[in-house]
Amino acid sequence: MIYIRWSINSTPEALLDEGQVFDDDAFERPVETLVQTQFHPPIHTPTHTPTHTPTQIPVVYDTIKWEERQNAVREAFKHAWGGYVRDAWGCDEYHPISHRGSNLTGIGIGFTIVDSLDTLLIMDLKEEFQHARDWVARSLDFEQNGNVNVFETTIRVLGGLLSAYHLAGNDTLFLSKAIDLGDRLLGAFSSSSGIPYASVNLALKQGIPAHFVGGASSTSEATTLQLEFKYLSHLTSNEEYWKKAEEVMFKIDSLEKLDGLVPIYLDPHTGNFVGKTITLGARGDSYYEYLLKQYLQTSRTENIYLRMYDQSMDGVKSRLVNYSSPSKLLYIGELLNDEFNPKMDHLVCFMGGNFALGVTLGKTVREVKHLNFKQLEDLRIGKELTKTCTEMYFRTATGLAPEIAYFTSLSGPEKDIYIKKFDSHNLLRPETVESLFIMWRLTGDVQYREWGWKIFEAFENHTKYEGGGYTSLEDVTSIPPGRKDKMETFWLAETLKYFYLLFGPNDQIPLDKYVFNTEAHPLPIFMPTRKVRGQGWNRQ
Repeated sequence: MIYIRWSINSTPEALLDEGQVFDDDAFERPVETLVQTQFHPPIHTPTHTPTHTPTQIPVVYDTIKWEERQNAVREAFKHAWGGYVRDAWGCDEYHPISHRGSNLTGIGIGFTIVDSLDTLLIMDLKEEFQHARDWVARSLDFEQNGNVNVFETTIRVLGGLLSAYHLAGNDTLFLSKAIDLGDRLLGAFSSSSGIPYASVNLALKQGIPAHFVGGASSTSEATTLQLEFKYLSHLTSNEEYWKKAEEVMFKIDSLEKLDGLVPIYLDPHTGNFVGKTITLGARGDSYYEYLLKQYLQTSRTENIYLRMYDQSMDGVKSRLVNYSSPSKLLYIGELLNDEFNPKMDHLVCFMGGNFALGVTLGKTVREVKHLNFKQLEDLRIGKELTKTCTEMYFRTATGLAPEIAYFTSLSGPEKDIYIKKFDSHNLLRPETVESLFIMWRLTGDVQYREWGWKIFEAFENHTKYEGGGYTSLEDVTSIPPGRKDKMETFWLAETLKYFYLLFGPNDQIPLDKYVFNTEAHPLPIFMPTRKVRGQGWNRQ
């Protein structure tokens, strides 16, 4: 591979000592060439999506044929999809080893199919998409007397339908199904505080409290419905979707926090936080993700979300960011009853890209002139955290990351990362690939593509099941790693989609035109047609 880049690996503190001016020249950036990429649109290209490579986006010259690698990802998707179609068509979940499917409730609500619709469109798999659309038209029925998780159903099914509606050229089939589902999910917001219950009965449209922590809802789950409900409101002019989602954020903003950081449970009856555990991992993660993305989704008109995001990131940097020994890997730990815990879920790895996205707001680093100290610091953290997350892959026997890693900050240890036996499984998660994709798009540094390809090869080597599909792994620290008989829907919806976009042209789903929901469903950025509360409520 041949490419040229400028690289100054100075921290903002070092730059201060050197008296340098903060601008984009202080960070590595690719050199522009005359090489152009080809645009590969989905089945329908929205009118505002550019049909050429914008001249201001730098293109790195190298000898690797990224189109071939992108096609390898497409073939991986077809292998996974083919096994599902043969063994589990119409079922919510797929079990490749036993060649069967299973449902979360009744006859299923299309978890795998709906979660994959926009991936099929983005990869231009026309026949497969038509097959899936036919199933949605003929078989997807939400009139089922069963309880489903509000968060998972919103991000996977509602988000999948809304993204498919947009990418398929405003196909009203998907919008009508989204409206039906959205109306049923509204029942979850019937608590006295407005904080949604953890589950909802689809037929009764009735919220159901969780069966743990005294019926508490997860903070991340209650605050990761907003992109979907606000976009549905925008499409339908039904303000109830918007108001229900927004009231949750209004309530959260009124609660006392620790430097912008929030505990991971909410009482739907009182609306107050439960417990003191703070993490950017499970039950906390996407709260912080959606603060930034709500600001971006409505064309940066709701400044309250940027303020909430900035405050929370100040808390992350002051209380949760730490460095391992001996390699000084940057990681984000947790607070357990005010005590720091050097544990990082793989789920946290979305934050590398999120930090960078918060700096550029979807544009490339090169397009953002005169980065200030905070922006430089956030970009540095994003880069270093993304590197740490790749090390969670590269330091195991399989080249794949565990579900959870522990870091040592003591002097003199032999290794930075420790993996406990109970945490050594891999579920085909997307968060590191997500950050690699975002970092590549924003910085143009081809290293992120190279790391991504190495990780993709590890997935191919160890999780591909020759009988069809891909499987989760029991233990990434051993060879063979052992298999789990399940292919998570996010392998199709997120992980492979992010790989595909990482190796593809930069103008396919551009980050200054779309926000990805937490299940990687791209939703278009829009301008609110009315004054909304988030544009400036009175803070308590």
